[in-house]
Amino acid sequence: MMRWTVGLLALTLSMGLLSGCGATGTGPAKPAAFKVGLVTDMGGLNDHSFNHLAYVGLMQAKRQLGVTTAVAQSRSASDYVPFLSSYAEQGYNLVIAVGFLMQQAVQQVAQKYPHTRFMIIDDDVPGPNIASAVFDSQQCGYLVGQLAGLVQEDHALPHINNYNTLGVVGGMAIPPVEAYIAGFEAGVKSVDPAAEILLKYAGNLDNPGKGSTVAQTMIARHADIIFQLAGGSGLGVIKAAREAGVYAIGSDDNQSYLAPGTVITSAEKGVNVAAFDIIKETLDGRFKAGLNTFDLANNGVGYATPIAAIPKSIVDRVEKTAQAVEAGKIQPPAKLSGIPN
Repeated sequence: MMRWTVGLLALTLSMGLLSGCGATGTGPAKPAAFKVGLVTDMGGLNDHSFNHLAYVGLMQAKRQLGVTTAVAQSRSASDYVPFLSSYAEQGYNLVIAVGFLMQQAVQQVAQKYPHTRFMIIDDDVPGPNIASAVFDSQQCGYLVGQLAGLVQEDHALPHINNYNTLGVVGGMAIPPVEAYIAGFEAGVKSVDPAAEILLKYAGNLDNPGKGSTVAQTMIARHADIIFQLAGGSGLGVIKAAREAGVYAIGSDDNQSYLAPGTVITSAEKGVNVAAFDIIKETLDGRFKAGLNTFDLANNGVGYATPIAAIPKSIVDRVEKTAQAVEAGKIQPPAKLSGIPN
């Protein structure tokens, strides 16, 4: 990765809820007695995306800080409140909710258990016992968009066609996904204003088949680079790109290992960084409710090292842009301006 590195784990995990009791205090806690429960959204731990990264951060805290951990994998939205409540009732010191889709559940449960501390990833949920981790995903979206635009403009890879068309497959039309897309659009247009960007949502985060189908419709319209932002559904996007001999851009984690040579880079979100940092702060008695923003400057977002086939001149240009974004000289938009979908 160009700006920070996320370790990859081969995960085959099932839901586990650890029982026991523990009190939440305001001062530092003894690590072994400090319990952290993590609740995934419907994508599950094997999404190779943000649920997986939250687990990476949780396991880092277990190894380095010695805290006790547990994980519950949601199969449907109806699992959110029961799983979050279960950890609170068992006296867990910090309960982590992974994903924007859990906002209402977190707010409901946090009000019922005011002495339990909660963390939500990818949304800003108000509450005196809720820490919200949000990411400036438009920054890394802009960088991979610029890379894609340069590859298109220069025909820098084999199989880049003459139609000047790129695709974006979103999982759901929610603000964290929109920020990625808005940044990507601006990044592409910064170097290739004539490029056409196709956008369509899979409508879910856990259906690779649907992701593949959406990607295939874009490939049929001559898209030769497709940015996937669909969680587990995005795995189907990458598969479709590989089978068609076109290219993909991953999201959240470095997804190059899923299809070497097909995934040319990934826009990375430091969900693991956020999870570990807030666990440590809570353990140390420094829990702070409210908004916690992660961006290029604090290793909260980044982009994966592009594949070797991309010319060094393009890679160097994107890295210079990253420095400008980090310094605030370029401020990518977080809202979409006009890609039809």
